[in-house]
Amino acid sequence: MTEARILKREPVFQGRVIDVALETVAMPTGQEVQLEIIRHPGGAATVALDEQDRVCLLRQFRHAADGWLWELPAGKIDPGETPRDTATRELAEEAGLTAEDWTDLGRMHSSPGVFTEVIHLWMARGLTRQPHAHEQDELIEIHWLPLAQALDWCNDGEITDAKTLIGLYRAHGMIKSALEMLSEDAGC
Repeated sequence: MTEARILKREPVFQGRVIDVALETVAMPTGQEVQLEIIRHPGGAATVALDEQDRVCLLRQFRHAADGWLWELPAGKIDPGETPRDTATRELAEEAGLTAEDWTDLGRMHSSPGVFTEVIHLWMARGLTRQPHAHEQDELIEIHWLPLAQALDWCNDGEITDAKTLIGLYRAHGMIKSALEMLSEDAGC
């Protein structure tokens, strides 16, 4: 056996976003274990970069984190949406932006010990500003920072949100690789 099999599932809580259950699972080794699992539809986040390589970061109040966090525009995948649809919708709603160019930055697991959430990461360029559409329960400030400053904030602990850290590092790595390839081509 190469995958786990759910043998029994005991629902604990069904909310608007998450589903919590106690699952009895046959592990790939055959051993049976009980796990507390939180099922989530997943999400998407966007590293939006303008022509000056400034990144759009949101300063958002998060009750569960006891205060304000720096985050990328992001949100949960709604029924019938692709991760890219979600990224496009959330970028418009939270940051008031549309984008012409999209690059897939891969995905990440936010807390795989208990949480099924997978977040899909994107880089967006060719931005156009439009009015944002913050939801009533959202406290969001929109900020533009040089990508280098945002990376410094990742390194010094000012940015602590996992999807934001990973998205910024992956976008930086992709940009750096593209610039290195360009300089190698120019040197031929």
